[in-house]
Amino acid sequence: MPEGDTVYRSAKNLNAALAGQVLTRCDIRVPAFATVDLTGETIEGVASRGKHLLMHVGEYTLHSHLKMEGSWHLYRPGSSWFRPAFLARAILETADIQAVGFSLGLFEVIGRDAEDDAVGYLGPDLLGPDWDAAQALANLLSNPDREVGLALLDQRNLAGLGNVYRAELCFLRGVPPTRPVGEVADPEKLIELAWRLIDANKDRSERTTTGQLNRERTWVYGRGGKPCRRCGTTILRGELGDTALELRNTFWCPNCQR
Repeated sequence: MPEGDTVYRSAKNLNAALAGQVLTRCDIRVPAFATVDLTGETIEGVASRGKHLLMHVGEYTLHSHLKMEGSWHLYRPGSSWFRPAFLARAILETADIQAVGFSLGLFEVIGRDAEDDAVGYLGPDLLGPDWDAAQALANLLSNPDREVGLALLDQRNLAGLGNVYRAELCFLRGVPPTRPVGEVADPEKLIELAWRLIDANKDRSERTTTGQLNRERTWVYGRGGKPCRRCGTTILRGELGDTALELRNTFWCPNCQR
């Protein structure tokens, strides 16, 4: 599932392949931007901002968000793709490499001077040069009555966490995801652990929160109905969201997270 570490890794790989290269093909398959052609422009660099990916091309920023199913792939020009062509939303090609964005939840072309309008609302980026643990904590505590599971996913508080990290962080700190933020003991340790976990995973192709790289990579996420790895109690599964349309699966151990 794409979270901040996945996007960071995508940006790092794309930047290594594309930075400084001139576009020889620009095929955008999003209706609102289908007529945009940046062929001949130089790709200055690619960076991540939380779960957002920003490609700087000339005077423009190509802003994408993977959402649930999106991904960027790199290919040699003319080679076969690993995903169907009808899922491609953007094709950016240089003399040596082809970058294809599949099933992107968001893709837009904006002016570089409008970049702050797109991502300026985000809180401190867990994997960015602006990471500020004190500010992230202050943001989290600004609404003490809000469930901690919702506050952790709010990208305005801190940018980069997704559903997997939400469940795993709450388990590792021994708090149910429905506990109000103001009742969480030592919330600064929750912020510290969030940074440690996502930083440890940023260069791994397989995310782990248990330290294991086999099938036991998570403590509770995706393990509803199975025994807790720590105490053996059956892991519970529920839904949590600010609205009915924003409900997301959550998992917790009723014994370890009292």
